[in-house]
Amino acid sequence: MVDSIKETINETVNQQAETPTNTKTKAVLNQAVADLSVAASIVHQVHWYMRGPGFLYLHPKMDELMDSLNAHLDVISERLITIGGEPYSTLVEFSSNSGLTETTGTFDKPMSDQIQLLVDTYKYLSVLFQVGLDITDEEGDAPSNDIFTAAKSEIDKTIWMLTAELGQAPGLR
Repeated sequence: MVDSIKETINETVNQQAETPTNTKTKAVLNQAVADLSVAASIVHQVHWYMRGPGFLYLHPKMDELMDSLNAHLDVISERLITIGGEPYSTLVEFSSNSGLTETTGTFDKPMSDQIQLLVDTYKYLSVLFQVGLDITDEEGDAPSNDIFTAAKSEIDKTIWMLTAELGQAPGLR
């Protein structure tokens, strides 16, 4: 799964790259803008549609997760602007450029399914940020690399916490 996600992200980034200087970095930063925006929407949906054991703890936790995703989104968007890029900024752009898929929210999903959806979303982001690390390293953009390092570290910790809630190991590489 991880390799196919990496391959898809790399194909998207390579299609968007128009010249050899930092265009891959711009493309992967913009990919992160789209994916973080959709990920925040997924977390928001889980926040609204959760019911069951753990609700009192997990409902406010979703606020923390959304705040964190939005903070990463802001830093990444501003970095993209700093290096001459133009971040996606509409719902249509986010949706059409994201590798994540949204579904309609329902109250009938067990809490464990909602948490698993978050795990899958965050694992996708972890792979995306690793691709970002690889590309920014290749293109020598240390500040963008630092941003992806910080984001990946926090995302991986969140994966650990969410999988622990499900009684699983994080399974990260």
